[in-house]
Amino acid sequence: MLPEAFARLLVDYERHLRSERDLTPHSVRAYIGDIESLLDHAHRMGIASIGELDLRALRSWLAKQQTTGRARTTIARRATAARVFTAWLARTGRMPADVGASLGSPRAHRTLPPVLRADEADALIRSASELADDGSPVGLRDVAMLELLYATGIRVGELAGLDVDDLDRERNVLRVLGKGRKERTIPYGTPAAHALDAWLVRGRPGLVAEGAGAALFVGTRGRRIDQRAVRTLVHRRIADVPGAPDIGPHGLRHTAATHLLEGGADLRSVQELLGHASLATTQLYTHVSTERLRRAYQQAHPRA
Repeated sequence: MLPEAFARLLVDYERHLRSERDLTPHSVRAYIGDIESLLDHAHRMGIASIGELDLRALRSWLAKQQTTGRARTTIARRATAARVFTAWLARTGRMPADVGASLGSPRAHRTLPPVLRADEADALIRSASELADDGSPVGLRDVAMLELLYATGIRVGELAGLDVDDLDRERNVLRVLGKGRKERTIPYGTPAAHALDAWLVRGRPGLVAEGAGAALFVGTRGRRIDQRAVRTLVHRRIADVPGAPDIGPHGLRHTAATHLLEGGADLRSVQELLGHASLATTQLYTHVSTERLRRAYQQAHPRA
């Protein structure tokens, strides 16, 4: 159990994350959990006040994570959480200097999720469309969600959070509120537009219930759809495609980005579509096929 002074500090920090940084509830829980672990470790080391926290204590905490078998990605995330925390302590006068500024973190191994080939993505949508031929609201909704996930590469949380007014059906663009509450506009193609029109005209009115508000997609009970339901849908429909890797909505996001790059889109455009703050994230998130590299070499190099 944390000493009272540390517990009060944690409450102040949580208030800062919620009201000043405007982080999502999930991000706040992650940050607070990491800092609570750090403060508990510091207390066990004999540190009685936050002013005594130093780089040695931070490194000791991270070393403990490693000895207990934490993944490199987890340790890297916790090092970031510690740096953000000590920067806040220094900025608010709770600590004379930012002791975490020079805290290093292990380089995380980034593994790319599998992606669908273009023909597999087409088979995924076609399979869902065949099941929706009966015109059922759920079938029309599922096709619209799959089309939109693949057409735009949006995150599953962004999809679930969409409202009807976020669609500009005249221009075929979508307004999305992404991480950090940053808004971006994403275009979508004709197949997605047709699926959305069918859902809005023939599907949603028969499924929506009181309390759904302006939610674009609703679940079987008529309320805003849950992210878990979307994940379940994607895995179930992927299973209908012979030979396709078992991917979820994140895999469809990666598939969309990969197909954009292979079709000739530049990294900056894909970065904007995906809502990445850094181009480096987009470079890690997407890969370029060997065949595309070969074509680019043959077109560009004088000795090809």
